[in-house]
Amino acid sequence: MLLTLSMYLALGAAAGVTAGLFGIGGGLLIVPVLVFSFGAQGISPEILTHMAVATSLATIVVTSISSILAHHKRGAVRWELFRPLGLGILLGAFLGVKTAGQLPGEVLQMLIGSFALLVSLQMAFGAKPSESPGDAPKPAGLAVAGGLIGWASALFGIGGGTLTVPYLSWRHVRMQQAVATSAACGLPIALMGAFSNVLEGWGHEALVDWSLGYVYLPAFAGIVLTSPFFARLGARWAHRLPAPVLRRIFAAFLALVGLRFLLGNLL
Repeated sequence: MLLTLSMYLALGAAAGVTAGLFGIGGGLLIVPVLVFSFGAQGISPEILTHMAVATSLATIVVTSISSILAHHKRGAVRWELFRPLGLGILLGAFLGVKTAGQLPGEVLQMLIGSFALLVSLQMAFGAKPSESPGDAPKPAGLAVAGGLIGWASALFGIGGGTLTVPYLSWRHVRMQQAVATSAACGLPIALMGAFSNVLEGWGHEALVDWSLGYVYLPAFAGIVLTSPFFARLGARWAHRLPAPVLRRIFAAFLALVGLRFLLGNLL
């Protein structure tokens, strides 16, 4: 158990650095590593991917709070955009967990692998959506977008930044405000996603000790103990290290993860 907890502490540190360096949530790193870790621990393949997603979302509840406070102090969060986005996100995240619950573990891994590949391509080539031709986003459009973002984020175990930031930027929101508002959106995604996964997994016969529904508490504790500190460290490093090179390295990692998930379930 001590060795396993040490690994989760290291994972939290790596996820924090990743979030600070690249401005994306640690879920893209946490989910695949937890999938491999849970497999090595002998957790049933039927639920290990669901547990990885659920545990990742639970950690984002904690890590997103400090991020929101930091952005709010700078006055960068567009709360008038967050409110309709947040309403859509809550419903979408609930439906995302329900969708994941209906999928076999190997199918969920293939979806996560496909998403990791897409993000790796975006990071490697710096692809960005061109600005939309319309005006600033309306509440109804924000709610619909929030629903889609919440659904996908809960399905993949991420905080939604890889989806929310491009969407807001596309809708003429300044990048600093898009990042800050996206950080605020990570909290309702994580809260609804984690709570729904607790209910979805409650009493499942394949669960192991120290599980709260699909949330595996030792992994949750280890990750949240280290990730906030290392996120601040990563943010400092982001101003000192060659960002394009780092982004391509992480993109290569995500591509390998994506291919591993896809090929491992196809072969």
